[in-house]
Amino acid sequence: MDKQRCAARFTGKAWGVAGFLACTVAMALAGPAEAARAAKYTGKGELRMPGDYRQWVFVGAPVTPHDMNNGKAAFPEFHHVYIDPASFAAYRKTGKFPNGTVIVKELANVGAKSSASGNGYFAGEFIGVVATVKDAKRFAKEPGNWAYFSFTGADGKALASAKAHATADCNVCHQQNAGEDWVFTQHYPVLRAAKPAK
Repeated sequence: MDKQRCAARFTGKAWGVAGFLACTVAMALAGPAEAARAAKYTGKGELRMPGDYRQWVFVGAPVTPHDMNNGKAAFPEFHHVYIDPASFAAYRKTGKFPNGTVIVKELANVGAKSSASGNGYFAGEFIGVVATVKDAKRFAKEPGNWAYFSFTGADGKALASAKAHATADCNVCHQQNAGEDWVFTQHYPVLRAAKPAK
């Protein structure tokens, strides 16, 4: 229950403190379950590309360059990874990705390989955006309830919305290799630091 709906439900002098407390408790209990409203869909069920993901929580930027993979890296670009703020807050509290979590990867090619600081891999130009969403209802048949999307068309142009990839395209690799719940937390230090201690 969000603040606006809660306020609308408990307006009026009759509720007073009791109404306020009921509203607060309801919001607290509903938090993780409603953590994700970041995912928006078209009438055809395609995921709309989140327009504000650069304002989300940045969790890491792995890169597997061709230079270190015999020129055959499966994903040679930088992955600038963001998670929606509500899901990050829930993860910090529970150590689990709530239903509705949205993780976005903004892709950038490898640009320069040297800088004033020394040799290395430095991000070049943005070349695409991909995302994954956890939704137990919408993706009930997907392993872990995660679905994967690419917002780059066959012509290389950006897409406003995208349909989910086939399970074999992404889910299988994540299931076999991801550190936690189909998410490569082993590469995202911000998530590792945020997870509460047992």
